[in-house]
Amino acid sequence: MNLHTTTVGAGPAILLLHGFTGSAEEWAELTPALAPHRQVIAVDLPGHGRSTAQCLTPSMPQCSAGLLALMDDLGHAQFDLLGYSMGGRAALHLAAAAPQRVRSLILESASPGLADPAERAARAAADDALAERILAQGLGWFVDYWQGIPLFASQASLPAEARAALRARRLRNSPQGLACSLRGMGTGRQASLWHRLGELAMPTLLITGALDAKFVAINRQMAALMPSARHISLPAAGHAAHLERPQEFADLVVGYLSS
Repeated sequence: MNLHTTTVGAGPAILLLHGFTGSAEEWAELTPALAPHRQVIAVDLPGHGRSTAQCLTPSMPQCSAGLLALMDDLGHAQFDLLGYSMGGRAALHLAAAAPQRVRSLILESASPGLADPAERAARAAADDALAERILAQGLGWFVDYWQGIPLFASQASLPAEARAALRARRLRNSPQGLACSLRGMGTGRQASLWHRLGELAMPTLLITGALDAKFVAINRQMAALMPSARHISLPAAGHAAHLERPQEFADLVVGYLSS
């Protein structure tokens, strides 16, 4: 699996995994804060950015294997790992598959999946239907639809230029890649990791935006189950705290890594 990567800085490695509809570009504001302390490796996940061709069968286990092979190729036996939303789910799968490789884990607005099989099946069906609509109605329709879901309501307070840049980044994806990602790596397709959280003993920071009540609740539950986790909610931020409060987010991540 050849995943497109962007690498900046030197020293111990940190691997950054973006959310659905994102790419390595998602971390443009965080990378300058991390680069003095880490070699920053930002990946286009399968079906996204310049890794669209890697979306034939993009299951979470296959994604984990591809990411571990990438870090092997780059010579990093251990690394810090940061994932946002879908990238946070991917980070959890990677950490569960190879806990000895992950020096520390930072998850933003992530979840371990859906514990109830019926709920997973319903979500998978909904994701399949959305994938069909993306292919039928096109990327422009989908990006407008996606930005309008309640999960991202707090992003209306972003400056106009920031909203325009976010939309432009999403439009650099392909309908085929996003549809394939939904079908392979969507929340309904992945295995639930709730029962595995107690095994993840690496230092873990769970970040949510205080306005994102659903994920605040999920991450409080996660923190109670993980041996070395702490949970912090950033005020006046929603699901994408790294976009809505970039300086506070960067300070939090750099401070955590430094400690």
